[in-house]
Amino acid sequence: MPITDILERNCKLYGNDICLVEINPEIKETRRVTWKEYELMEPNPVTHYRREITWSVFNEKANRFANLLIQRGIKKGDKVAILLMNCLEWLPIYFGVLKTGALAVPLNFRYAPDEIEYCLNLAEVDVLVFGPEFIGRVEEIAESISRNRLLFYVGDNCPSFAEDYNSLTANCSSQTPMIPLTDADDAAIYFSSGTTGFPKAILHNHESLMHSCKVEQKHHGQTKEDVFLCIPPLYHTGAKMHWFGSFLEGSKAVLLKGTKPEFILDAVSKEKCTIVWLLVPWAQDILDAIDRGDIKLEDYELSQWRLMHIGAQPVPQSLIQRWKKVFPHHQYDTNYGLSESIGPGCVHLGVENIHKVGAIGKAGYGWQVKIVNENGEQVTRGEVGELAVKGPGVMTCYYNDEQATKEVLRDGWLFTGDMAQEDEDGFIFLVDRKKDVVISGGENIYPVQIEDFLRTNNKVKDVAVIGIPDKRLGEITAAIIEVKEGMSATEEEINEYCMKLPKYKRPRQVIFADIPRNPTGKIEKPKLRKMYGGDSLVAVQNKS
Repeated sequence: MPITDILERNCKLYGNDICLVEINPEIKETRRVTWKEYELMEPNPVTHYRREITWSVFNEKANRFANLLIQRGIKKGDKVAILLMNCLEWLPIYFGVLKTGALAVPLNFRYAPDEIEYCLNLAEVDVLVFGPEFIGRVEEIAESISRNRLLFYVGDNCPSFAEDYNSLTANCSSQTPMIPLTDADDAAIYFSSGTTGFPKAILHNHESLMHSCKVEQKHHGQTKEDVFLCIPPLYHTGAKMHWFGSFLEGSKAVLLKGTKPEFILDAVSKEKCTIVWLLVPWAQDILDAIDRGDIKLEDYELSQWRLMHIGAQPVPQSLIQRWKKVFPHHQYDTNYGLSESIGPGCVHLGVENIHKVGAIGKAGYGWQVKIVNENGEQVTRGEVGELAVKGPGVMTCYYNDEQATKEVLRDGWLFTGDMAQEDEDGFIFLVDRKKDVVISGGENIYPVQIEDFLRTNNKVKDVAVIGIPDKRLGEITAAIIEVKEGMSATEEEINEYCMKLPKYKRPRQVIFADIPRNPTGKIEKPKLRKMYGGDSLVAVQNKS
């Protein structure tokens, strides 16, 4: 069944229940309120930095936007792009698009004007919905992109080149548009992360979206009583598809705008969050803040927090070992996925397998996996090969890119570009991205293995290992290291620490600098290779 049916069901069963809360701590009162003080306040105090809606309001807003689109001639198969920061309007707009039979096309909030225009053209978008943070960027390209598409603005003080979403939807019917939908109908276009150039447009149908709901709920056992804290951007499959498990059960979710440790723990405490999905840097920041004494756990009510899970990137074993020492009652899980596989869950560790921390797990609910060589043949257990997945969540294609589709889709299998190996118990471990493997003197070196080792150094906050050109060996490895706040390290210290590694895995260069990550937590290695891939490298001492 199409995913829009779940929203209709939630409205009927839980219409008066709160479904979404938006918190923006950047504009809250300067005085911090501890959870103990918060408990003495009126229930759910209304402030200018916290907004909430019920399931009935969610559905009503989705219907109003759907009916506006239909009035303007949008029909089944058309495309509506969403360029918004996380907010209460985001998901009702997304579902409003789906209810028309049109395709929702979420856009990365970091896109520059030329990237926005590129994606609108690639996906053949008919409508762009954007928020106040993007007025300047959209204005730069407004003349060209408005010739053949509608522009709707969500926020106060609508710019002259767009139409006001709020006033237009207020006058539209709140009744559900009766557009027939099937599992096979196209539903959404997501864009690849773009870490290797301009992004590709990834087409999914309604079956994909619905399967992601089932996968998430099967893996993490959400119930109506759970509260999910959503921090990553909703344009990305990771955040939204983890929320889909809560959506399926009709439970509440909290959209937090901000990633500071105190913001996260405040939200968990005050909103009684039970499930939190973190990226590696955020989990690291929380632990570091606790270690420094910047955060005192007794200031928060965290006993209801049952599950911390991480995705979007390899997870260092040392990080989870630290986490479990601080939060011993937490279940931990990790999910592996790609936008091409409708986000997380095609490979899944499982909360019962914490003894296998470091692995990404086994095939997720409804999924098949295999590891293959360059000829597409399955390798023997223990050998490194490319991970391929198959299941109801695999994309239909790269939209308008037949050649790229053929390169990754073969007989229903999605070839992920990730190198992996399977251990004796059948658990899969990521080795590295196929494109990130460094070949030095004919030896394959997997940067993730070196990164995991370097993260065990108590001075290292973050690290990225890349290959840089070398006349003799072809490539050599360079470790870019971000040192923890208040600490310093030298190249000699790092080299000495790396003596524990086999000689061929030891970094040949050490560079102290910040590690750039995109909004979904992935290290932007192309950017690092561009910055440090020249002939001359200078190790810069990190300033504490």
